[in-house]
Amino acid sequence: MSRGKLLVTGPRILRDFEMVRPELERLGFEIITTKVSQQLSEDELIKLVGDIDATICGGDKWTARAMDAAPNLKVICKWGTGTDAIDFDAARERGILVRNVPDAFSVPVADSTMCFILNFARRIPWLDKEIKAGRWTPLDGTTLAECTLGVVGMGNIGSTVLRRARAFGMKLLGCDTRKDIPLQLLDDTGVEVVPMDELLKRSDFVSMHCDLNPSTRGLIGERELKLMKPTAVLINTSRGPVVQQAAIEKALAEGTIAGAGLDVFEIEPIPATSPLLKMDNVLLTPHLSQSSERAAHRTHWQVIRNVVELLDQWESQQESKR
Repeated sequence: MSRGKLLVTGPRILRDFEMVRPELERLGFEIITTKVSQQLSEDELIKLVGDIDATICGGDKWTARAMDAAPNLKVICKWGTGTDAIDFDAARERGILVRNVPDAFSVPVADSTMCFILNFARRIPWLDKEIKAGRWTPLDGTTLAECTLGVVGMGNIGSTVLRRARAFGMKLLGCDTRKDIPLQLLDDTGVEVVPMDELLKRSDFVSMHCDLNPSTRGLIGERELKLMKPTAVLINTSRGPVVQQAAIEKALAEGTIAGAGLDVFEIEPIPATSPLLKMDNVLLTPHLSQSSERAAHRTHWQVIRNVVELLDQWESQQESKR
């Protein structure tokens, strides 16, 4: 049975495509792929989508205009969790079904977050640089048990970070727009739920773990950074636009905060002209906090199941309308 044309543009699944190709062919898909380094723009998508029926995408800009260029499109499946690049209202209006892979990378992202925290606390990158330069420089560190961690967004990833940080003896603060924070999380971690301004003022490390949506875009700006301790460090492994890049650049340059660990940026890849690239108080990684072979393989198979299930659901919806 033919299931139609499937466009695959998720960079990570494309790296392992020979692993999943036989299954997609067995399922009856006519497969279309293209080379993608990070994500496709609206214009790049429009050139590709034509008569596709479904897509497995990364952070591609699925706007109303891109959807209109694909009149047969029934299903958009995100490889991974974040769906901020997909216009859900436009998809709903066109009868296009959308699904992601929830909780796909909570463990590796939490590990990356703790890595940032430990590197700043124990000063490892700076000590390494000094000793390799022939200098025996004493740069004092601190223990995590002396520090307070504030987690903004207490969903799957934020909760995993809190549980790891608890094991290091950190004092934990959290804030979230949801009212239904699981009691088990509160019991397991002892996290104190506080308003964000209080969290910013009290924390030695502030770690961002919220979704990107209209209420969180630009959530951390100049005002919020000025609330933080001058000795504090901001970590962002969520979405780049959650933190205003001009504001964090200014705060780091002026010493408003002590440092930042950034895996995500407003513009990706980060421009070669960014002042962040020349700052000594910043640790940067290229949107890879989710990196994990096991988690990636699990996501490959789950996103394929999502495509099949949504196509079946779409067909059932059409039948019910007849």
